[in-house]
Amino acid sequence: MNFPDLVKITRQKTGMSQEDLARALNVSFATINRWENGKTHPNKLTQSVFFDFCQKQGLDIENFKGMEE
Repeated sequence: MNFPDLVKITRQKTGMSQEDLARALNVSFATINRWENGKTHPNKLTQSVFFDFCQKQGLDIENFKGMEE
């Protein structure tokens, strides 16, 4: 699974809109939109924040922590 799919699945499983997820991660709506569309990827720090958020939401993302794109 690639990062854009992971972002979308995370939103769906948490019942969040792109705007909701953006607020939760302290990034812009446009950033979430670009991640989901595969136009950009987060830097290592922001990626860490994203994975921490997933863990706090109870999502099993262990298989995706080593993703490099």
